[in-house]
Amino acid sequence: PAGEPLPGRGASSRPAAPATAYSGHHRVAKKLPLALLVFFSALLYNQIQPPPPKVPGSPGGPPITANRTKLRDGRHLAYLESGVPKDQAKYKIIFVHGFFCCRYDVLNVSQGLLQELGIYLLSFDRPGYCESDAHPARTEESIAVDIAELADNLQLGPRFHLMGFSMGGEIMWSCLKHIPHRLAGVAILAPVGNYWWSGLPPDVYQEAWYVQFPQDRAAVWVAHHLPWLANWWNTQRLFPSSSVKARNPAIYSREDKPLSAKFAQRAHNKQVTQQGEHESLHRDMIVGFGKWGWSPLQPGNPFAGVGDDVKVHLWHGVEDLFVPVALSRYISKRLPWVIYHELPTAGHLFPVADGMPDVIVKSLLLGDG
Repeated sequence: PAGEPLPGRGASSRPAAPATAYSGHHRVAKKLPLALLVFFSALLYNQIQPPPPKVPGSPGGPPITANRTKLRDGRHLAYLESGVPKDQAKYKIIFVHGFFCCRYDVLNVSQGLLQELGIYLLSFDRPGYCESDAHPARTEESIAVDIAELADNLQLGPRFHLMGFSMGGEIMWSCLKHIPHRLAGVAILAPVGNYWWSGLPPDVYQEAWYVQFPQDRAAVWVAHHLPWLANWWNTQRLFPSSSVKARNPAIYSREDKPLSAKFAQRAHNKQVTQQGEHESLHRDMIVGFGKWGWSPLQPGNPFAGVGDDVKVHLWHGVEDLFVPVALSRYISKRLPWVIYHELPTAGHLFPVADGMPDVIVKSLLLGDG
């Protein structure tokens, strides 16, 4: 009929298109925040994921140049032998290196003393360092088990002496806990301490905690509370991360400064973290400052009933800015079976000072000093 709108035209059909467009835009607007959340979450996830380790001996991985021994779980530990042949040795010592170090950073005991006392000295790359396979499931206990198995593989006998420096010093507590029956004596040198060990009084915690630089407190806090964030935290460039990892000159004490050159000039510097920083440095922090199921401050001599011949020596420098002396000072008071040596003017690097390795070894083996 005349005046009647044709199908698809006229007033009744015009609002439909704008209504459809509005509802489509509205649905997109509602989904946009979710899409952005998913996008940025994926971006953040990729940022915080550590890269896979570069496996020694694999295609694209670092070459194998060291002597290595295979453990029961299939991993390999690279090691370095020095001193007298083990079948002629009176004393067998395993040295455990610290943070950002490897088997080459063994305590530099003089050849004269090694020969005089008949010392066989063994050092090894801890898991993820240099040429020892990474251990993604590493715990404070697993490294003690690795050390015992290393000693068995190299036929060191039922008991051996142990020395550990810095992060390797902290590992000495794990060995005292898990393999005390294998130990003939222990030297603990400037050991890292875990601020969350049970039994640590608040005043001691506070004293030790605030000796650290703010960025070190933050890095340690992340390693303990947010271990999944440790890789990103220690590789980002938005703000300072660990000054220890960065080798910030400000962290060296007066006596440390001339000794630090021995580390800066190491020919093997690049090899230390050649598998990747996460499986070496970051995992060290995650385990060392993680949630332990026990504490070295728990009373009880691990050598009770074994005899008085097993001695534990703890050494620490008062001017240590890497690892506050307050923790070692308190532990030595709580554990009367620990022989404590406090060095009034020394910093963290005192074990590499000229002549000091001989002093430490003679104290451990002969009771001198």
